[in-house]
Amino acid sequence: MKKLIQGLLFIMIAIPVMAQDDLLAMVEDEQSDQPTLVEATFKGTRVINGHSIETRKKGVMDFIISHRFGTIDGGSYELFGLDNATVRIGLEYAITDRLYIGLGRSSFEKTIDGFVKYRLLRQMDGAMPISVTWFSSMSIKTLRNPELELSFNEKLASTNQLLIAKKISPNVSVQIMPTWVHKNLIAEEDLTNDAFGVGIGGRVKLSPRLAVVAEYYYMAEKINEDTFNPIAIGLDIETGGHVFQLQFTNATAMVPKGFLTETNNDFFDGEIHFGFNISRTFQINE
Repeated sequence: MKKLIQGLLFIMIAIPVMAQDDLLAMVEDEQSDQPTLVEATFKGTRVINGHSIETRKKGVMDFIISHRFGTIDGGSYELFGLDNATVRIGLEYAITDRLYIGLGRSSFEKTIDGFVKYRLLRQMDGAMPISVTWFSSMSIKTLRNPELELSFNEKLASTNQLLIAKKISPNVSVQIMPTWVHKNLIAEEDLTNDAFGVGIGGRVKLSPRLAVVAEYYYMAEKINEDTFNPIAIGLDIETGGHVFQLQFTNATAMVPKGFLTETNNDFFDGEIHFGFNISRTFQINE
């Protein structure tokens, strides 16, 4: 009788436990069928010179310092470009998880620029195969020219891009960037106020904190035929709240209208700038 009672107690305990296990398994199966958001297609908000599809989380402020030294073909006399430098300092803020704005000032041509980014689509496993972000930028050149007085409107230039990216695997991401640049005023030697092109960028992750990145823009219609297509190769290094990026590029300017339409250096002739981007994030609002 004692053994019978023990057996009945065991059955009474085991059946609910088995039923609970079956229920948990069903819930896990249902959750595995739900689409999951793909994160960190790129580590930062930039591929190199140009923007990536990434924005920060709501309430996050990003402080960015971009630095480009002179071209390395200056040799040892110019310390391979280190004697000269161009700097951009930017402050950016995520109004929402999708809406991202920024403002910056460059020493190159004393340019002030601002931008807006909005995430239209986000890649999700089992649902959305790509991420899409709209990017719009406006810049004004404030460098004084005593021989030519320009109005505020004449100094303006704008850039619009559709950033389309896909994280192919945990270690590989690609992005394409249809691009349109418009300048309100152009020089006599320029051909048109508008430039059209397409960019391609990629990231290959080498370790949890290290990745190789590359970027190239083909400008099908240039404002000036004496300019070159911008090329950049870099190395992303993550150190806690910082993202540190080392790079080599033929572009001097660090705002879109500049590196897309005013790159005068030939990458394959050694006219290459060594530079870096440093990004530091701050949580402003919960």
